[in-house]
Amino acid sequence: MSRKRSPARASRRRSVGRSLTSGGWVAVATTAMVIGGSLTAYGAYYDIYGNISQENIDRDALGDSPAKVEGVVNIMVIGSDVRTGDNADYGTAEGERPDTLVIAHLSPSRGSATLVNLPRDSLVALPDCPATETKPGQAAHRAMIGEAMNNGGVQCLWKTVQELTGVHIDHFVSVDFTGFKGMVDSLGGVDMCIPTDLKDEKAKLDLKAGQQTLNGEQSLAYVRSRYAQGDGSDLGRIERQQEFMGAMLRKVTSGDTLSSPTTLYDFLGSVTESITTDDEFTVDTMADIAITMREVDLGNIKFVTVPNGQAPDDPNRIAWREPDASQLFQAIASDTGLDTDAPEKDEEEKEEEPEPAEADVAPAAPAEVSVTVHNGTDVSGLAAEIAATLQAEGFVIAGTGNPEGAPPERTTVYHDTGLRSHAQAVAEALPDATVEELPGIGTTVRLVLAGDQHGPGGEDTAALPSSVEAVDATAKQNACG
Repeated sequence: MSRKRSPARASRRRSVGRSLTSGGWVAVATTAMVIGGSLTAYGAYYDIYGNISQENIDRDALGDSPAKVEGVVNIMVIGSDVRTGDNADYGTAEGERPDTLVIAHLSPSRGSATLVNLPRDSLVALPDCPATETKPGQAAHRAMIGEAMNNGGVQCLWKTVQELTGVHIDHFVSVDFTGFKGMVDSLGGVDMCIPTDLKDEKAKLDLKAGQQTLNGEQSLAYVRSRYAQGDGSDLGRIERQQEFMGAMLRKVTSGDTLSSPTTLYDFLGSVTESITTDDEFTVDTMADIAITMREVDLGNIKFVTVPNGQAPDDPNRIAWREPDASQLFQAIASDTGLDTDAPEKDEEEKEEEPEPAEADVAPAAPAEVSVTVHNGTDVSGLAAEIAATLQAEGFVIAGTGNPEGAPPERTTVYHDTGLRSHAQAVAEALPDATVEELPGIGTTVRLVLAGDQHGPGGEDTAALPSSVEAVDATAKQNACG
């Protein structure tokens, strides 16, 4: 893959993927899209665009990409852990992995933006990626999601995200540590409530409790810190990042910022000087997004994190919880919104529901159930992910693979005669799964995943489980005095 730069900035050196360590760019990216169209001089927007570094992405090499929803834009926001150039002041790190990974889902027809955090501690099924001029490539294996970028670059990470989520990715952006500081400083700081005194030498954080305006250096330390706040986990840090994103969006979209051409121009100049994008993310594309998204209300900008739990094979890592994660991705992939309440059927519909062919029985204890998981969807690695979740709940996993023949239309747990209680236990762990007797298959039940367990092949609507908690940009988690 090759990179190119506007001639106006050809002499400026910058590492690909040197980026914001903890999610502030998500606020920046969305905000720039929302208000970029507010620049009165279109030529000024072109001038600012000339600052951006770009990288070529071979879209043909991504394989079969998920279906694209017309009018929707999904941007992969990455923050690299590489420490070079100006970023060397923030420690050393081997290789290049995303410290932050987010899907920014922009839906003009719904007047909304949804920012989905994919935690860096996620253990997932990584796809095969070829070697590049600077990367060794990788065979398909299970590892932390960021290894895809370290082994195969941005293109491999792009492929990984699409295969794991079933969400069509249109573009990517990244930003560096020092650029983030400049963005905050161009706004005159970001107002935050700090609930208690915070000190984290590793993140260069030293803040007193109370309402205050954080400058760029303080903001960077606040969103980078893991050990001064909460339980020190990446999930706890993501919650703080989302809080900061909301505060930054409120500041950028405030009357003072938008009414000052100088402040607005300085802010967008800081944004573009600090990012790398794919080569198809043109100024016209950015302008189109800005025009269609600039009326989005802050209450319609949502922050969510992929539902997750402790990985069964590593207590220091997490696994995405199924089917909750797939239902979230289904909503994003099909642009059906983040309605966390399933629609209620009316009484007439309820009366017409057929009786089950076989009465349910009390489910067996998970430890008594041996199950194989077969992936009948086009989501790579889904069988392994659901198998890990079932194993964490106590089920005995006898293997994973693909089904023989065409998969059923609905996720089904097949069982031999007399083992319905075993199948019932598995079905209850997967909402909407059905149970069917298949004499002669033996003492191990067979779970076959169908289209209702992933995005592109799912229903046209997506009611999300209660575990998906969306926080909008107007929310303030902390209150001072």
